[in-house]
Amino acid sequence: MTAADDPQIDAIADALGRLRGLRRPGPGPQHAAHAQGPFGSHAGHGPHGHRGGPFADGRGRMAGLARLRMLEALAAASHPLSVSEIGEAIGVDQPRASRLVQQAVELDLVRREADPDDARRTRIALTDEGRGFARSVRGERRAALGSALDGFTDDERAELARLLTKLADAWPRG
Repeated sequence: MTAADDPQIDAIADALGRLRGLRRPGPGPQHAAHAQGPFGSHAGHGPHGHRGGPFADGRGRMAGLARLRMLEALAAASHPLSVSEIGEAIGVDQPRASRLVQQAVELDLVRREADPDDARRTRIALTDEGRGFARSVRGERRAALGSALDGFTDDERAELARLLTKLADAWPRG
């Protein structure tokens, strides 16, 4: 069975993503080493040839994984999200979420849309480029996870998925 066909990898990736998104909002420094994490390979390229791509602030500095978490939250949502909903989903405060949205708009990864229920509000949706980028990172993450789990038996994968899901479910909120 390949990593692409293994439902346990989906369960493990989902639980890890849920745990990653449970960070508390707050200023906290974003260190470059942390920001690169397992996705550092994207740091040097990206949409429109911007230095640093979607992880950088335009001057080549790493902007952290918050932007990726935002794209993933939008990709997983069944509808466009408000800036506040994005902040809640990725564990940042509203001003930080607003800055992330503005940066992603400038990179053509997301677009603002009028809220059909309240004309005073806007919703944020992925562009085709943003959707493709989120999909490619997810594929790379699944491949890396599949490789890391090569030495695990089917039972060990199932147990890991069960325990990580249990941890994510039990993690204290707010």
